[in-house]
Amino acid sequence: MKTKLYCLPYAGGTSKIFSSWTAYLNPQIEFVPLELSGRGNRMFDELYENRGEAVEDTLSMIKEDILNNNPYMIFGHSLGALIAYELVQKIRALQFPSPLHIFFSGSSAPHLRSDAKKFSLLNDIDFKKEVLNLGGTPSEFFENPELMEIFLPLLKNDFKLAEEQIKLDNTSPLNQDITVFFGTEDELTKGKCEGWKEHTHAKCHLYPFVGGHFFLNDQQEKLVGLINKMFSKDQYKEH
Repeated sequence: MKTKLYCLPYAGGTSKIFSSWTAYLNPQIEFVPLELSGRGNRMFDELYENRGEAVEDTLSMIKEDILNNNPYMIFGHSLGALIAYELVQKIRALQFPSPLHIFFSGSSAPHLRSDAKKFSLLNDIDFKKEVLNLGGTPSEFFENPELMEIFLPLLKNDFKLAEEQIKLDNTSPLNQDITVFFGTEDELTKGKCEGWKEHTHAKCHLYPFVGGHFFLNDQQEKLVGLINKMFSKDQYKEH
């Protein structure tokens, strides 16, 4: 049986941001990019009111598979990493089968997020400037009025979800290995990524990528290669 890799995108991202990954994935991994509400082939679905809704929706997408004891891993970048973290906490609380491995990308550790910028509170002009500075969003989106009408509310709402604080009283360290990816030129510091070590009783692997917040968009082969490497290690441990 193949191990499924569920992938959660960054703010404003669709499942298509992962489309090139299949060329590099270990053939024993089944690639499952998840589409969040309000984008891609779900563009007419309602936006989430809060991150908890995103977690519940994501769980509904994978619940049947994991309850059938299909082995799986989870990857999330930025907003996707936060959803992934709270999703795994929810899975454990429900005593569902746990993932073999979790990949947190482009996100500081949950307990080190109190000083995160509140992009969603900015006016539209300043918001657009900040988003363009982050990279990852083509400037054409902000130059096309029709795209703006669709994309701006989605993007602002995603940033609002990402800025919600994690209720640490409802969480506890995980029991499986985790891997953390981060960009060396991102505002997100290495120290804030190293903080993930406090969120697992198992091993925490850290891998830097040369680049900013959206390093995953142009370094897919390296990133997927590391996913394959961790998958092979986990398979070896099981045997």
